[in-house]
Amino acid sequence: MVTDAQVRRLMKMLTSGKTMAAAAAAAGMDEKTARKYRRLRKLPSEVAKAHTWRTRSDPFAEVWEEVRGRLTDNPGLEAKTLFEDLQRRFSGRFSDGQLRTLQRRVKAWRAVEGPEREVFFPQVHRPGELCQSDFTRMGSLGVTITGQPFDHMIYHFVLTFSNWETGTICFSESFESLSEGLQNALWELGGVPRAHRTDRMTTAVNKTDHAEEFTQRYRGLLNHYGLEGRKIQVEKPNENGDVEQRHHRFKRALEQALLMRGSRDFQSRQEYEAFLRDLFSRLNAGRQKRLAEELNVWRRLPARRLDACTKLDAKVSPGSTIRIQHNVYSVHSRLIGQWVRVHLFADRLEVWYGQKRIETMPRLRGEQRHAINYRHVIEWLIRKPGAFENYRYREDLFPTSRFRMAYDALMKTSPTRGHKEYLRLLALAARENETAVDEVLRCLIDQGQPIAVETVKALVRSGQPAPPPTEVAIAPADLAVYDTLLTGEEVA
Repeated sequence: MVTDAQVRRLMKMLTSGKTMAAAAAAAGMDEKTARKYRRLRKLPSEVAKAHTWRTRSDPFAEVWEEVRGRLTDNPGLEAKTLFEDLQRRFSGRFSDGQLRTLQRRVKAWRAVEGPEREVFFPQVHRPGELCQSDFTRMGSLGVTITGQPFDHMIYHFVLTFSNWETGTICFSESFESLSEGLQNALWELGGVPRAHRTDRMTTAVNKTDHAEEFTQRYRGLLNHYGLEGRKIQVEKPNENGDVEQRHHRFKRALEQALLMRGSRDFQSRQEYEAFLRDLFSRLNAGRQKRLAEELNVWRRLPARRLDACTKLDAKVSPGSTIRIQHNVYSVHSRLIGQWVRVHLFADRLEVWYGQKRIETMPRLRGEQRHAINYRHVIEWLIRKPGAFENYRYREDLFPTSRFRMAYDALMKTSPTRGHKEYLRLLALAARENETAVDEVLRCLIDQGQPIAVETVKALVRSGQPAPPPTEVAIAPADLAVYDTLLTGEEVA
């Protein structure tokens, strides 16, 4: 078969004065064929006839109108679903190898007769005009802190013109996380763009039937920085496309950085945060020229940041607990009946009373959870030991697994007084040192000795360091024994 390149070479040879025979030989074709293309003055691709006939019979000719009707009624049907239905109804007529044929037919139908597809219109991004942000989960990367899984999210902030990006570690899609992340980004940049776009997160956007577009707290945050608030339409994540795309690319870059590091384990959250800051710096290194264009048109930052927390008032219940954002936290029993002010941050909450911060504790993730500090209630549990057995939050009163093992051992030794002895043990940990009590319990359990409060108290107050956990020594393997099995001879 003659190619376009051969004909071009033929024409070049004839133009240079070569004879037909010489030109045809140089082009690698028969002289008769050469005369044909000289006469036509066209390339083979220009004179080839379109392939419009079938080389084999259509296996779906008899059922295609039925398939076509189904597609018209339900365009979402997949070719594989339709093919499996045909195989069920026409047993033995269609083989698995014919699925691809039907898929091509369905694809051609969608292109010619199918429903219209959504059109995405490329947008012109102007410097200093828009920033976007969203939350993305990081669990798939397998990051650990001192060997423990670090289940976290990133509040991801992106400038649509320069693609400059940054992020803040958080643990939920809360307003506190949004406020802290957005403010961190703006103060890192040193300026404020015109508008900020989010998806329809409930921390920022009210439900569609609400009179106001944005929540009061989010509107206050926008007003403080002079930002115009924008949101995407319902189920239209592509409208926040810049940050959605950066989610994917950032995670891919982080995955590569972790592979180069050789470990996904970090000694502290601070070390991991420093690692992320370094990664963002490297990602932004090539965006400085376009970023400079944005900085020239931005507004100045306000004089100060807003507190990235929500302030709530809560009354301490008779159970020495407060209820914050559908979760229960304990406070000291001295505060029972009092109103306290709670500063709710993205990762912690602070309890204030009388203009004084009296407690800081980690914020619980999710809802309907509880965090009871045994130090807050132990004195009254000692006085009311009978309340321990059916206490709603009893599982929170085992600080470590060894305390639980000690409780089980005490209950086995003395079913009627075991819970009282355990409460005395817990009181000892509250008054003395929880870590020291835990170490003494470890030694007693490892040595198989009975658990007794007086014994634990004496060992804790003695100040003697607990012996380290027993080390298991494994002797090196003697390969000579393996040689004996192979040869059947004793090796000296």
